[in-house]
Amino acid sequence: MTKEFIVSGTFKAGSNRERFTKTVSSQNRKNAIEKVYSLIGSKHRLKRNFIDITDISETGSS
Repeated sequence: MTKEFIVSGTFKAGSNRERFTKTVSSQNRKNAIEKVYSLIGSKHRLKRNFIDITDISETGSS
């Protein structure tokens, strides 16, 4: 059963930090975090140490 997670945080964009909020479908919190690292990293060509996840919450819908 997959759940919806809202993941938010910041990533390094040049000399600044950019905020993001992503909604992802995943089986658990750990996989949701991995998916966000993958999405942000591939889109902005960043390594994981430039991405800071500050909040993760499960939505009510599935």
